[in-house]
Amino acid sequence: MTQTQQAGAIIRQLWLQASRLGKQLDNSLGAVHGLALSEYMVLQALMQAPKQQLRRVDVAEALGRTASGITRMLRPMEKVGLVAKGAAERDGRVSLVTISDAGREIYLNASLSIEQKGQSLLNNLEAKERQQLLQLLNKL
Repeated sequence: MTQTQQAGAIIRQLWLQASRLGKQLDNSLGAVHGLALSEYMVLQALMQAPKQQLRRVDVAEALGRTASGITRMLRPMEKVGLVAKGAAERDGRVSLVTISDAGREIYLNASLSIEQKGQSLLNNLEAKERQQLLQLLNKL
């Protein structure tokens, strides 16, 4: 196998495994917390942000999504009270998204579920292999 073929095989396998993992996490989070994995990732981005708020375009950038896709995702999250929207103090044209108290609580509970599911999914890897995998993924 050439290096180019190997690179293609790695990319295909990464995509396939990410899709499978995403489906499993979606199912787990949805069943227990009523939350999709993409919604969880929005909450994570907000939890890590200064003042736990971001511009919608920054949420999109953090998740590798389009701004319009994030806007569509945020509407139902606003309706159920996970996030709130507002305008920036300095520029009313800028839309900010802030995590709510309910969103914070669901995020923390869902994080425990993600960690437990991750533990079972990575059960076949030794601690050293897990660390290596994390380092390799961060290099990408």
